[in-house]
Amino acid sequence: MIMFMSDWYGGKIWVKFEKAKQKEAMEALQKAYKKILPTAVYQYNFLDELNAKEYVQEEHWRQVIRAATILSIAICSLGLFGLAHLSANQRTKEIGVRKVLGASVREIVALLAGDFLKLVLIAFIIATPIAWLVMNKWLQGFAYRISMGAGVFILAGLIAMGIAFIAVSIQSIVAAIANPVRSLRSE
Repeated sequence: MIMFMSDWYGGKIWVKFEKAKQKEAMEALQKAYKKILPTAVYQYNFLDELNAKEYVQEEHWRQVIRAATILSIAICSLGLFGLAHLSANQRTKEIGVRKVLGASVREIVALLAGDFLKLVLIAFIIATPIAWLVMNKWLQGFAYRISMGAGVFILAGLIAMGIAFIAVSIQSIVAAIANPVRSLRSE
């Protein structure tokens, strides 16, 4: 199969052949080329190699973005863990009073986690349209592209909520199982 490209594309000829018969096809092409254009330089490239060269930069950016994402998630998780610890320490007296009055560990965790999860939800609502715009603009640079579905953003939101809940829950459980007498006496 031979496909002729227009003259403005450099006069290249694209040839498709069976991979099992590559050697014979390449020899036949060279022979025919030299017969028609004996003084011209015979050069060839394989389409899969050309495509791979086109996406080297995208592969590099994928690696950079992956590393930056992991680093930013780790830093944000540590920050959230620190904020949860600070919040639990500041509310030690409240937690002690609630525990003396009969609040369970689950109720105390729900109280402390609820505040943080609301903030994460607000951040998610603000970040989603911005992320969609940036991703959509980036995808416009590709010849074959996908549309950004809601599933990607929902998954990202659920992961963010999960990380926030785990970070806050750990600190909340530590504060909830502490002796309420010690926390009330210290204040």
